[in-house]
Amino acid sequence: MIIQKIKDLARHLAPEFIDIRHYLHAHPELSYQEFETSKFVQEKLTSYNIPFEVKATTGVIGIIEGKNPSSRIIALRADMDALPIIEENDIPYKSTRPGIMHACGHDVHTTCLLGASKILAQTKEEWEGTVKLIFQPGEEKNPGGASLLISEKVLENPKPQAIFALHVNPQLEVGNLSFRAGKVMASADEIYMTIRSKGGHAAAPHLTADTILITSHLIVALQQVISRNCDPLSPSVLSITSFQGGHTTNVIPSEVKLMGTFRAMDEKWRFKAHDIIRKLSTELVHSMGAEVDVHIDVGYPTVINNEELNSSAKNIAEAFLGVDNVGETEIRMGAEDFGYYSQQVPGCFFRLGTANTSRGIISGVHTPKFNIDEKAIEIGIGIMASLGATASFQS
Repeated sequence: MIIQKIKDLARHLAPEFIDIRHYLHAHPELSYQEFETSKFVQEKLTSYNIPFEVKATTGVIGIIEGKNPSSRIIALRADMDALPIIEENDIPYKSTRPGIMHACGHDVHTTCLLGASKILAQTKEEWEGTVKLIFQPGEEKNPGGASLLISEKVLENPKPQAIFALHVNPQLEVGNLSFRAGKVMASADEIYMTIRSKGGHAAAPHLTADTILITSHLIVALQQVISRNCDPLSPSVLSITSFQGGHTTNVIPSEVKLMGTFRAMDEKWRFKAHDIIRKLSTELVHSMGAEVDVHIDVGYPTVINNEELNSSAKNIAEAFLGVDNVGETEIRMGAEDFGYYSQQVPGCFFRLGTANTSRGIISGVHTPKFNIDEKAIEIGIGIMASLGATASFQS
């Protein structure tokens, strides 16, 4: 049985790919700057005799053809970029690049897809169809590497019938996977506002519009966007995360800047909320005597897992890992540019357990101490290869 063979190969190859993960972790690169990582992936695919092309400058797209290549076409995706975080782990493979760290596990994702690629290339006479490998840049930064690759026709020639991606989960114990049908992650939009007046002396606020006071009222009012407009059954978040204005004690500044994020699980509500934010902000600020510029940078869409594909993937995971080790992913207000893919073709975005509570490996993603129990590498390699070799979807 092909899944058992993949399990055996994943176990055998695990030490090799743990070393690869160490290399990638020690050499992180920021979004759209993954030049060395891209070259490393290209060299590995060349050594596995897998043809590839480069898209979106650093993206690497490989093709593995099994028997009857046109009978089924499956895409497997991994992101490659790191974050601007100073690593605090005391490990031999600690980041060698100050201020840059693989704090979201993309080194793990890339490693797992490389391992799956090697297994699929070695077993291509034992499975049918074509597997498209997508090593993607820029997941952590708008406009999202997925959108750039799609604009360069990554989902064409050949067009996949389905696409899969895994993501590390430091809240899930190693040895487990989780899946969820339907909405699984939120959309993410960036909010930028500038509140302006002529400014003036703090002792004479009646001679100007007080931008600090106005902005404070605006922040409070924005909290009503969700509480008084959104269906309570549709999760949504609006957070103002930056308030910048003023430089001294006796001057009312002429300009105050806000930044924040808006998250939603419903695309129709998402864009309705944008209109509410603009209208509320403009009318409130004008009513208090100032001007406001509102810019909403539209980001990643909601991640929605195709129900039939998710069920099929979960069954494969249960065959690979055992029923007791496959659970349900929780809904998250975090965002992922995988949503761009799942808008185009049926998608399944699932979670790989990487925690080991007994060893203290529990730090969350995007933190300076994030790390994984590397037993997860074998599982990640194996499940991605199993999906590539056996998953099917009929739209």
